[in-house]
Amino acid sequence: MHRRKLRLAIEDYRDAESGHGLSKAADLDHHWVAQAWLTDVGLPQYSQFFHTHLVDGRLLSTLTHTDLEKHLHVSKKAHQNSLLLGIQLLHTLNFDKEILQSRRSECGNQNTDPVVWTCHRIIKWIKEIDLKEFADNLQNSGVHGAIMVLDPSFSSDTMATALCIPCNKHMVRHHLNDEMKALVSAARAGLDQEVEPLGTPPTLHRQSSLSSSSPSCHDDQQSLRRVKQQLGLSPKNFTGRKISHQNRSGSFPRNGLQEVSLQRERCPVRHFSAAELTNV
Repeated sequence: MHRRKLRLAIEDYRDAESGHGLSKAADLDHHWVAQAWLTDVGLPQYSQFFHTHLVDGRLLSTLTHTDLEKHLHVSKKAHQNSLLLGIQLLHTLNFDKEILQSRRSECGNQNTDPVVWTCHRIIKWIKEIDLKEFADNLQNSGVHGAIMVLDPSFSSDTMATALCIPCNKHMVRHHLNDEMKALVSAARAGLDQEVEPLGTPPTLHRQSSLSSSSPSCHDDQQSLRRVKQQLGLSPKNFTGRKISHQNRSGSFPRNGLQEVSLQRERCPVRHFSAAELTNV
């Protein structure tokens, strides 16, 4: 994780020297991520792990499910999804902290723009809709505005479970469903872009110049295919039918064995010397 952080920082500074300027993610230091951001998404219990790995804005933009579980000790899938959707929200805002804070301040006292709501703002909303006795159950739950709006599987039942509302309280659950529908439906309808699959790390607005590309083997495969055709080694030349027509045991059909023996007699390989065949 530290190596990755250094590579991302070096790349960002190289681009800045080229005239592009530092990315907005450079303004998100690891103190802000470990303290303010994790508290906003409702998962401050992982603050120490994020602080140990010095997770800043650049590194945050590359995290995956595997990183969260292996390095940051986030084992619960619901918490992983919560963090990744919080990162998705930052990615949507180009990691601009000022825009994020501005939008949150605008909806601090009115029930609009729930996608940027913090966990604390949702607790405040739960109290406003007369569910005060369940509001404190959202502490350390990972429920925030981005997961409410961007996760299509997040429903009123999911929220009721997070709030620890008993299943037999049908009226309370029905009330929560109506309030969530009024709040979230309009926000989801107004989304201009689709959510990336979970576990796909959002990237900064520039491609990594340090990533290595693997060499293509297409030309070698084409050359090998031409050599096989010249030598008569194509699967069709052996039996007159494709190998996919083998039986379940993987052997050739009986009526194909005679054809194989005849093909061996006429196979061009027999006319090559050992040295020539080795060279081929």
